[in-house]
Amino acid sequence: MATVTWESESNEMTQRTGTPATFRRVAALATAVLATTVLSAGCGAGGSAGSDPAPSPSADPKAALLAAVPDDKDPAFRFSTLDGTDTFVGVVDPAAHAMELGLTQKVDDPGFTMAMTFRVIDEDLWMKVKLTGIPGLHDMLKMPKRWMTLDRTKLKDETEAPVYQNADPANTAAIIRTADTVEDKGDGTYTGVADLTANADVQSAFDGVDVAALGEAAKKVPFTAVVGPDGNLTTLTLDVPAGGKQKAMKLVTRYYDFGKAPKLTAPSGEQVQKAPTSAYELLNG
Repeated sequence: MATVTWESESNEMTQRTGTPATFRRVAALATAVLATTVLSAGCGAGGSAGSDPAPSPSADPKAALLAAVPDDKDPAFRFSTLDGTDTFVGVVDPAAHAMELGLTQKVDDPGFTMAMTFRVIDEDLWMKVKLTGIPGLHDMLKMPKRWMTLDRTKLKDETEAPVYQNADPANTAAIIRTADTVEDKGDGTYTGVADLTANADVQSAFDGVDVAALGEAAKKVPFTAVVGPDGNLTTLTLDVPAGGKQKAMKLVTRYYDFGKAPKLTAPSGEQVQKAPTSAYELLNG
């Protein structure tokens, strides 16, 4: 069964998720570990639109918008999240209780790029790492290029590892629920004001945002959502104001390619191997 944790909040069910936020922490740690390892080794920098009409205004815009959020009845689809400066991309396959999540990070000193991808099916977890920019980096770090099967019990903090929770990896439903009212603009566009302080679960989805620095403004973050002709939520954009040392930013979630994204299966044969010690050293720091 997929791992889902729910917490009651004003008679609503709020998912405890924040998958991209968790992945960012893992990727940031892994990048730092790799950069330190490479430097110590002496490597330097030298090295679909439909034709259907747009939805009509609804009697209950908030309920209509929540109904457009992906659920476990949807076919496989792609998603991306722009969270400050980080862009996450992935695939959700609800029927398989599966998700793939990827992030690419560039390190200037020494100069290399790491692309890290996780695939989750129920409780099973795989990771793939692609290193470019320095010749022979995979061999030097003893990091396979294939999918690696991870043993969660060997991770320092299992809660940091991605899990499949449901078909809404960016927690859009929890964010929309914090709005007192939602306005339907009549062309598939909805607007509202989100409260990023509503509960710990919503805050956990925004570890790239200094919610405390926003003060009262964190309770009044404007958002715009777009529902496509097929009735699926396609984008949710939050306009986060500046606060403290943090600049104003847009947090953008896209859900797309419903029914066109590849179904996710367990890597097999020569595509996969058991994760070596070097993989756990990368993840555990």
